[in-house]
Amino acid sequence: MHAFHAPGRRQFLGSAGAAALLGAVPALAHAAQGSSANFVPDLELALRAAPDQVGIFRGPATRVWRYHAKVIKGDASAVTTLTDSYLGPIIRVRRGMRVRIHFINQLPQPSVVHWHGMLVPESMDGHPRFAVPPGGQIVYEFEITNRAGTYWFHPHPHGLTGTQVYGGLAGLLIVSDEEERALDLPGGEHDLALVIQDRSFGTDNQLHYVSGGGGMGGMMARMAGFLGGQILVNGRPDAALDVERRAYRLRLLNGSNSRIYKLAWNDGTPMTVIGTDGGLLAEPVTRPYVTLAPAERVELWVDFSVRAAGDELRLQSLAFAAQGGSMMGGMGRMGGGAGALDQGAAFSVLRLHMGPGAAVAGKLPARLARIAPLQPEQAGNLNNPRTFHVTAGGMVWGLNGRVFEMERVADDEVVRLGSTEVWQFVNEAGMGMMGSLPHPLHIHGVQFRVMDRRVHPQATSAWRSLSAGLVDEGWKDTVLLMPGERVRLLLRFADHPGLFLYHCHNLEHEDMGMMRNFLIRA
Repeated sequence: MHAFHAPGRRQFLGSAGAAALLGAVPALAHAAQGSSANFVPDLELALRAAPDQVGIFRGPATRVWRYHAKVIKGDASAVTTLTDSYLGPIIRVRRGMRVRIHFINQLPQPSVVHWHGMLVPESMDGHPRFAVPPGGQIVYEFEITNRAGTYWFHPHPHGLTGTQVYGGLAGLLIVSDEEERALDLPGGEHDLALVIQDRSFGTDNQLHYVSGGGGMGGMMARMAGFLGGQILVNGRPDAALDVERRAYRLRLLNGSNSRIYKLAWNDGTPMTVIGTDGGLLAEPVTRPYVTLAPAERVELWVDFSVRAAGDELRLQSLAFAAQGGSMMGGMGRMGGGAGALDQGAAFSVLRLHMGPGAAVAGKLPARLARIAPLQPEQAGNLNNPRTFHVTAGGMVWGLNGRVFEMERVADDEVVRLGSTEVWQFVNEAGMGMMGSLPHPLHIHGVQFRVMDRRVHPQATSAWRSLSAGLVDEGWKDTVLLMPGERVRLLLRFADHPGLFLYHCHNLEHEDMGMMRNFLIRA
């Protein structure tokens, strides 16, 4: 085993510095303590996590935890605040831009920010060993090297990620580049970012979160993952939007702790997908519905010009079989509080009302982006892939029988910088109680291509009820691993050396330790 240690004190600022920054945020532009003297940012932000209150329903405001952002240097339009929402801002950047972000933690818990899907150095990735104590700060600095796409940011402290994301801490990071701009895709108010989440509220309008606790009920809730009783889009229940009769680009993020969505149009119109986690696809693809696991993103191209003024189109989640084994039949309810929607239940997500204006027909490009074909022959371990099994013991999920250790990595979790490998994830743990849940697997520090999937002959209807909606084309950072399934991924470790994470993005599973380090060694 290998041990690693947190960075020096230079990376962190104390609570006294935090008080000064909160009193006068612009001072950060002149005194970027903890940052590199030779790093000149194009965009500099202060990002603060703090308790807040938001009016979601009539009556008492809902207590939340929320990100607030302020531009210190650069284009003020780079940050968009979602009104009447607990969600954090949308940050827009360009490929090649240098970004400095001062994170200020005003929460009563340690926290750290993970830039989900972004290719950033080890010390900037939001590993839980870099968690900032209450009242503390840290400076993030990195160059945007990602392709144009929809990325996001959220907390990543060990054991507390589910609680903090559920409380409201999440925001979008949207990257643009020259290749995308040349396509003339819908932009401005016709480019909509939509975060889908489930939440449960009490009669006092306050969030209810079941993360575990004592007894069998608490353990079962941790094993299942949290499921809420209401569906929210951008922090609003019963979401509805007025749209013009023209082409739109819809960026969808599954920001839920553990819920999977089977998204479809209510009239059966096929869904046109133009992008996934890692940006635009090589060409548009269609699906009867789209399966979206926690942390996954998908971009849709929708032409509303073919619809009549006054019409309504609904985005809904269709019913599906959630578990692979009969022993887990009640788990879909154990993860939530009273009134929780089961995993796999059908419900409406968003209503879209067609406006009265004239229709403007849209034209979707036949080619979108340059993406090289899969080249598995480049992997040195093609015939002997690095394999990770979903395991469980003592009511705790794990990977290869291991759970998270803050600064350790096993000998078989070390890869070489510049190498290309095949990683295989397997969810066949006995095909009974412990192997019967889906797991969205996220890998930090890299993006990957999905090579293929193989399903165990004894797999139940769970895989068949979602598989037609999987979008495995293009670059990914999160992949859904269904019960009874093996998924092979092609990864190239070309960007940054250091200690990164791979884990289940069911946040309750992650918090209980279904997360491991891997080392990219130079």
